[in-house]
Amino acid sequence: MQPENPAPYSAPAPFAAARPPVAVPGKPAPREPEHTTPLGAFETSVPDGEPTVGSALLDELREQIAKFVIPPSPEALDAVTLWVAATHLQPAWQHAPRLAVVGPAKRCGKSRLLDVLTETVHDPMLTINTTPAAIFRSIKEEDPPTLLVDEADTIFGTPKQAEKNEEMRGLLNAGHQRNRYVTRVVGNDHTPHRFATFAMAAIAGIGDLPDTVMDRAVVIRMRRRAEGEKVKPFRSRRDIPALHDLRGRIAAWARPLVDEAANLEPEMPVEDRAADTWEPLVIVADLAGGCWPRLVRVACARMVAAEAAAEEDHPSGARILADIRRVFVAQREVDSLSTEELLHHLRQDPESPWAEWGRGGLTARELGRMLREFDITSGNVRMADRTQRKGYMRHKFLDAWRRYCPTVHPVGADPAHSEG
Repeated sequence: MQPENPAPYSAPAPFAAARPPVAVPGKPAPREPEHTTPLGAFETSVPDGEPTVGSALLDELREQIAKFVIPPSPEALDAVTLWVAATHLQPAWQHAPRLAVVGPAKRCGKSRLLDVLTETVHDPMLTINTTPAAIFRSIKEEDPPTLLVDEADTIFGTPKQAEKNEEMRGLLNAGHQRNRYVTRVVGNDHTPHRFATFAMAAIAGIGDLPDTVMDRAVVIRMRRRAEGEKVKPFRSRRDIPALHDLRGRIAAWARPLVDEAANLEPEMPVEDRAADTWEPLVIVADLAGGCWPRLVRVACARMVAAEAAAEEDHPSGARILADIRRVFVAQREVDSLSTEELLHHLRQDPESPWAEWGRGGLTARELGRMLREFDITSGNVRMADRTQRKGYMRHKFLDAWRRYCPTVHPVGADPAHSEG
């Protein structure tokens, strides 16, 4: 019979590679992460331990999340799972990691993931149309809620919106660390009063959040589902009772571990603010045991490295993808186009914004910045005159086209070959 709680924490020993995705009968084959940072010397090795009640609960939670959304990688799914469990141990943490659920366009599963989080995190507090003053007045220092912010692009999407919502950004930044208060006067006698800000928060939106928020977050870059990728529709009457039952069992497992969690200082594969942000997830994994100490360190190292390598500039959305596809179609589906040719054709479209983009029209540098958000980069391409120039290969766009600007296929057509 398994004990109710795992054995006391001990420092992990050096570990092996990440687990491969597991095939599930009757479902599309799981995909490997498309851009995975190789394991390096900065990642320690942790051997898998025996399964425990805690590891079984995390396994079940990961399975439940995967029913409703398709995260961009197995590591991202592991991170979301551990973040949810960490909300049930908030009194133990020095830092409250944000979960930034972002995507380059609509219908990437951001809101659906927040639906699942709402039913599994500790004391969820939805902040739709909620003022910062109401939020910090709702935060209990000894037992903070979990903040859930959807459609963050309507709060921070433009400089004007960001300026108008500067207090919300300040709240999200301050609440990342314990003992960061805001002082407000209250009552008729205007007595100064300190309000706590410390609380874990999940923030979803189109495009990146402000840099100061992203820097304090575990970043989940959602993608639109491709054809053939299926998820279970979320139905409140059917699905919420099971999620609430799981939430209750996770809370019952976590509550006795608060003091132990508060005293742990695990070995981390990253440093500085990234270590502060990921530490609660690593501690939860170490307390749970099983394969989770290994999985969390792989997820941490790879996801932090990916964010460090990401460009700060934001793309213009799926419009650039659709316009580039029209260029390739007009050029009879050539294998490649030089950057110069592609920019020429984009600027020639009278209905597109690219001729007037910036001061002198869309540039090669700006085009590269937009496409990197979709994991598309330029390279050397061979021209008809057998010379080589910088350009783009058509096949690099196929996955992004399927996800962000799908076509309507004729009846009887095979969509699997429509972009071939």
